Amino acid sequence: MLIGRPVKLVLPRGQIFHNATFRPLSRHHVTLGSGADGRIAAIRYDADHQQSRKGQFPPSYHESTSRTYSVANYDGTTANVRLDTQDPGYMRAPHPHPAHFALESAIDELAYKLGKDPVAFRLAHENTTDPISGHPISSCFLNDCLAEGARRFGWDRRTMPPGSMTFANGTLVGWGVAGGAYPANMTAAIATLCIGADGSTRIAVTGHEFGQGIRTVIAQLLVRDLGIDPARLEIAIGDTSVAPQHTTAGSWGTASLVPAVEKAAAAIKAQLAELLAGRTLPGNIHRQLVAVRRPFLQVEISNLGPGQEPAALDRLRAGGNAKIGPDYPTFTSFSYIAHFVEVHVEPRTRRVRVPRVVSIADCGRVVSPRTAASQVRGGVTMALGSALREATEVDPRYGGWLNDDLADYVVSVNADIGDIEVAFIDRPDPLLNRAGSKGLGEVSMVGAAGAVANAVYHATGRRVRKMPIRIDDLL
Repeated sequence: MLIGRPVKLVLPRGQIFHNATFRPLSRHHVTLGSGADGRIAAIRYDADHQQSRKGQFPPSYHESTSRTYSVANYDGTTANVRLDTQDPGYMRAPHPHPAHFALESAIDELAYKLGKDPVAFRLAHENTTDPISGHPISSCFLNDCLAEGARRFGWDRRTMPPGSMTFANGTLVGWGVAGGAYPANMTAAIATLCIGADGSTRIAVTGHEFGQGIRTVIAQLLVRDLGIDPARLEIAIGDTSVAPQHTTAGSWGTASLVPAVEKAAAAIKAQLAELLAGRTLPGNIHRQLVAVRRPFLQVEISNLGPGQEPAALDRLRAGGNAKIGPDYPTFTSFSYIAHFVEVHVEPRTRRVRVPRVVSIADCGRVVSPRTAASQVRGGVTMALGSALREATEVDPRYGGWLNDDLADYVVSVNADIGDIEVAFIDRPDPLLNRAGSKGLGEVSMVGAAGAVANAVYHATGRRVRKMPIRIDDLL
């Protein structure tokens, strides 16, 4: 404005590394105790993570690990280690990803010490009750995930001793397994649906779309429930002029929007039934509106999570946090997943490859199988990068990041990712919402890195307790 000319501001990638939040370095000390019956009797789990001088990112590493398996005694502590760095923050599965890497590695190690198959050992610890609140778990099909994953992966062909599976050229083969859990959250939601006699449909909903597939889910639901013309469907999301927007995080988008859309569709059908007054008219909903000379039908509905107060809608409209979960008034709810990973370790260079992964998820009812499977593949890909490649290197002189560009910060590329087979238990959660859906995006990453580490141990006999697992850790 001062110079009267356009000004272009450019933020180099290196400055993004030094200004954006990041997944903090964390340390996890897990101690497991087993009874004479071969079951886990107690877990002692201490965790801390790096924190800026005034940062508020919480070290909440026990929310899911304390409730994934049935263990009578769990003692967990957390702490911040305050350093001269920028604030850490949220990345996919912010706490469960590193927490389940630690826990699942420890469970695998204990299974070996007890001489038990790692899958069977986990199956023996099925959990149905929240040990913190005493409430029932709304639905937990982690054992189903483990059993189906083992079947698809061919786990029965695995030999137990480390280093016992090799190829003719000396390549070491390892098979690893790990489970994962993530809170099944919901948020208050608002949907406005308008069906026109001219063939148009417009729905405005709380939510965002940046590739996770919410638009596809909404379209599928409206076509299924109302028989609308999909070619003339307008979905208005991410637009604050048409609907308040919730914070996009925590895998609560689909679980919150699907019930709202289904309620709106049901309300439209009720209005139409009242208009028709028992008559049966030909054609889809648009033609029926023409027949009764009604230009459009419109409804606005709101949806709350179980036990959520109406004040949550006020927070939503004001741009605040309106989420609830995983602790609800009468139950607790989580999403679950089981990952089976095969690694190949080259005999001389010790380079690790992952040719295949089988991931089976329990996210309640699967509304859109194709986009759901895409979510899981993306989460697994992120976990493989974290397990084998990604790390920031700190300049010991000045404290900044040395590898602050994509030339030196190593991420997975197409050649690094093999076959990722995805399947779902697809059993509706009976308590969380009317759709029976639970979150999927975040849980898809949880446990996958642990399965990689367990597979590396099976291949090499070397237990690596850090991420990323590098060549020099295996030489």
